[in-house]
Amino acid sequence: MTKFILWLILLFVCWPLALLALILYPIVWLLSIPFRVLGITMDAVFELFRVLITLPARILGGAQRTRT
Repeated sequence: MTKFILWLILLFVCWPLALLALILYPIVWLLSIPFRVLGITMDAVFELFRVLITLPARILGGAQRTRT
């Protein structure tokens, strides 16, 4: 909702820039998808490393703590 209100203000102040933003927003969103996928993948890899590093302690019965 905030983006829409900001766009309406931009439309009132400078309508050519608002129309350009309306056209470019989906293109920028599509170009950002690979970076989002890369971020999700890297998060999963780091979580896997964390689990592998803490596995021996968990097997040997280390301190039980809940993950938040």
